[in-house]
Amino acid sequence: MKTKGTHNYYIYILTNKTKTVLYTGVTNNLKERLYYHKNPEPFSKAFTLKYRCFYLVYYEHFFEIEDAIKREKQIKGWSREKKNNLILSVNPKWIFLNDTI
Repeated sequence: MKTKGTHNYYIYILTNKTKTVLYTGVTNNLKERLYYHKNPEPFSKAFTLKYRCFYLVYYEHFFEIEDAIKREKQIKGWSREKKNNLILSVNPKWIFLNDTI
């Protein structure tokens, strides 16, 4: 069993190719989660598949799941403008980060 503070969790924001849709999620394995967004189960009705949100533009790392979930809920409650500003603060050109994970 891992000791407190040694787990890895991520909140992340995905967008579509034209950067018109945003999706915020939480995971304990960002690389694997990105793969499953791009390669969903057959007949999936997932939001990310429907809107083709496969492109990572923002993420944050946490050691505790409670902190990650709290942050995810906070960001999900924000306006599009506030989410845009968050992304711009660390990724001003909205570069797709998938290959850097």
